Amino acid sequence: MGFCNEQFAIVKKILNNKIIFFMNNYINIYNNLVKLTRNKELYKDFKNQDTFSDRLIFFLLHFAFFLKIYKENNDKKLLQEIYDQTFRQVELSVREIGYGDQSINKKMKDYLNLFYGMIDKIHDWDNLTSKSRSELLEIFLDNAVNVDDLVDYFEKYRLKLLNNTLNSHIKGVVKH
Repeated sequence: MGFCNEQFAIVKKILNNKIIFFMNNYINIYNNLVKLTRNKELYKDFKNQDTFSDRLIFFLLHFAFFLKIYKENNDKKLLQEIYDQTFRQVELSVREIGYGDQSINKKMKDYLNLFYGMIDKIHDWDNLTSKSRSELLEIFLDNAVNVDDLVDYFEKYRLKLLNNTLNSHIKGVVKH
């Protein structure tokens, strides 16, 4: 019995170390996305004070642009790991604000559906006119009065992503 407990403890330690490595490996990306979301300039033209939902929408928009840019020339498995880790962190954040186990699954499903809608809409961002880009952002940002500045912001963000490698984001070299 002692031998089995020792083996279990060793396996548990190895798994925990892999999970910690995995989490730390992509945490720079998540932290940078959160930092971008905290930019007060994003909320300056809002009708009402920003909410958790508004911040999450900005987080998801940033992440959608991130995946759009890096999906072409990078390993799909790596991007899937980043995606999985990012949504695990989002789930932890949602839990921290007080949602219970019963409502967390519904909330996460809603957020994932919203995210997939964003990915679908920004797919052709490069080919859209400024007016079309504004209309696109208005779909997700119903609290914003003027999205023209946000169109410029997300275009600059897209260009910044294009000028950096995925690896630089993983290593935390890129600062926003």
